[in-house]
Amino acid sequence: MILSYWDFLDRPWLETPFFVIFLVAYIFSLFGNISIILVSCLDPQLDSPMYFFVSNLSFLDLCYTTSTVPQMLVNLRGAEKIISYGGCVAQLYIFLALGSTESIFLAIMAFDRYAAICKPLHYPVIMNQRRCIHMAAGTWISGFANSVVQSTLTVVAPRCGQRMLDHFFCEVPALLKLACIDTGVNETELNVLGALLLLVPLTLILGTYVFIAQAVMRIRSAESRWKAFNTCASHLLVVSLFYFTAISMYVQPPSSYSRDRGKIMALFYGIVTPTLNPFIYTLRNKDVKAALRRSLTKEFWVKTR
Repeated sequence: MILSYWDFLDRPWLETPFFVIFLVAYIFSLFGNISIILVSCLDPQLDSPMYFFVSNLSFLDLCYTTSTVPQMLVNLRGAEKIISYGGCVAQLYIFLALGSTESIFLAIMAFDRYAAICKPLHYPVIMNQRRCIHMAAGTWISGFANSVVQSTLTVVAPRCGQRMLDHFFCEVPALLKLACIDTGVNETELNVLGALLLLVPLTLILGTYVFIAQAVMRIRSAESRWKAFNTCASHLLVVSLFYFTAISMYVQPPSSYSRDRGKIMALFYGIVTPTLNPFIYTLRNKDVKAALRRSLTKEFWVKTR
């Protein structure tokens, strides 16, 4: 299957700048997400439900970018913009599964913040280790189950020999545009599942933060109030970057997408958001920054002995 990268076949001078941008973004994503995973697993002071879910999110984002960016980099530097049919199908299933899983994870992380701030005395019971593991496992299973349904319906749609995919990578809206049959059923299914996995979690998150805001305003200590606000602000920033770009792609008919807008939105929720996530958490979170300093200091002393 031949990929067309934003008219790169007509504008080859854009390939090098985009190659550099995607490569730098991918390196930052690898460094940031691996750092979060390691420090969350190795530092005992980060042994809490919040960082358990943060490390899950970092692992997810690591896989998310790896499912698309390396192939994009190869094609940007190669003479032919080609991906095999098997590679395209694999990319479709994995990318959608990880995106669906992230949508649910962000909602669970909002519930975790709600329990920590609004129910502090009951928090250890509400978010016990067993429940956290069950919630995480259920989220991964739900995300991959959604991908099996949506991706399978997309793959079986006949394309009548059309092989030019005008997109950065293989995903449902772009592939549906290649179908040579009426895709009304596929689009309806895409919108319904998109609403369930995007609009429902987003609504729950916004409702949760209404209760969190009320609880934060009742905190008397200015320092505690700021700490709670700072933690939640990081999560809300991630939510805004992910949901609003994904909703613009998956909760409307693919036939209505403009050519360039769809590609820009896909870059945001497929590359930009996974790259920024670890830096949003580390730059705005004192606990993570302190854990990173402890890890670096410990590593330095070990090497100097």
